Amino acid sequence: MKRDPGGIFRVALMVGDTMIVVASFILALIFRLTVDSRPYYFHPNLFEFAAAIIVTIPIWIFIFVSLRLYDVVRLSKLSEFFRLIIASILGTIFIIAIDFFLEFGMFPSRSVAIYATIICFVLLNLERSTFRLIEKIVHSKNRAITRVLVVGGNDTVTRILSELANKPAFKVVSIVAPAKYIPETYKKYRVSSIKSATKTNPDIIYHTDSDRIEYLFKQCVEHHWLYRFVPPETSLSQHLGRLMFLGTVPTVSVNVTPLLGMHRVLKRLFDIVFGMILLILALIPMALIWTILKISDCHTKPIYRQTRLSAFNKEIIIYKFRSMKPEYCGLSPERAFKKLEKKGIIFSAEETAKAYRDNGDFLNDDPRITKIGSFLRKTSLDELPQLINVIKGDISLVGPRALVPGELRHYGDRSLLLSVKAGLTGLAQVSGRRELSFSERRALDLYYIQNWSLALDFEILFRTIIAVIRRKGAG
Repeated sequence: MKRDPGGIFRVALMVGDTMIVVASFILALIFRLTVDSRPYYFHPNLFEFAAAIIVTIPIWIFIFVSLRLYDVVRLSKLSEFFRLIIASILGTIFIIAIDFFLEFGMFPSRSVAIYATIICFVLLNLERSTFRLIEKIVHSKNRAITRVLVVGGNDTVTRILSELANKPAFKVVSIVAPAKYIPETYKKYRVSSIKSATKTNPDIIYHTDSDRIEYLFKQCVEHHWLYRFVPPETSLSQHLGRLMFLGTVPTVSVNVTPLLGMHRVLKRLFDIVFGMILLILALIPMALIWTILKISDCHTKPIYRQTRLSAFNKEIIIYKFRSMKPEYCGLSPERAFKKLEKKGIIFSAEETAKAYRDNGDFLNDDPRITKIGSFLRKTSLDELPQLINVIKGDISLVGPRALVPGELRHYGDRSLLLSVKAGLTGLAQVSGRRELSFSERRALDLYYIQNWSLALDFEILFRTIIAVIRRKGAG
């Protein structure tokens, strides 16, 4: 990109991070010497200690870069918060490891490392909050703005424009797309051709379909623009792979998911450890919910068993607290709505089913759900018995939604979606599943499968807890 409007912010952020890391360890040592009342048996040299920390700064910067904390497109506040936790812990662990193996004697006391991690995390968050405020002020004056050209011929154009509207660092300067995909507020930016768009001097192109890829890429090279291709959900599975060489022959290596080999073992260990912890914490609430459901309907089992599909099309039995009226359990939504139509409870089964699917498999006043069940679904408490499924290995703590066998016909990329275990929670749920369309949820599931990492699993778990507390995105 010829212009880098946000470059000065990223450089300033990197300098600020460096200063904070060094300051955090110095403050931690001072805290140990002056505030911590426990006796110590070492002779600290503050200058030597600071010098040793400065030497490790490249490791810290590498960690920050690896966690995408300097990306052009900034992370959400929650995602940034979570990654700063990981960065603070990893950075300290690396320093401890270097100190241990090379016997530098950097840490005169283990408590210094703990204090430093906490101080570093707090100061990094304060720093980034300050930078966000400064950026907001600068962007409000229409400075340091990244100029955007959007090109496409599908409804993804609308979604891109909607996302850009909430990002003050970006300004749409031209759009090459049919008028029906452009919101009214953006109509004035519509131009007839790429040639006309070059006059608006964009910094980056968001391209939302497969037409003219080669031509657009050549334009980006010629004008020094950044190129971002946004594949539609239907073709997302086709854009996988990395370049490798067989001797001197370039080949594209296509792995459906990173969850292979040791990564699969790590994820299973993750599920067992955290699944056990969560199950122990959930035992009392589960016993209470079971009792309430049994008292409310003594003739119906409180735990509902349903056949779902997990990895490699394997049928599993998952457990949930019963939230649906018994007469509709085991029926597909379409069949249940037809039954409700015959009873005169709803006007049209077809329209209700369409609204249900379009709204992300959710209805605000679903007539199939009991009053207690509605509360359990809003708080996601109905999902707690699935912790047993996690420990058994049927599903993972984090993964795509477990599909009902009859739903497969809705998924064009069913084989890709079934390439990993289903999850108790997932990226679609924490991204606001009730507000997402079917295709958007599907795209998020595909993204998770293709971009899995242990850090992403931790982030989704953390966001799940926040979503449940806010009663948002569950269901």
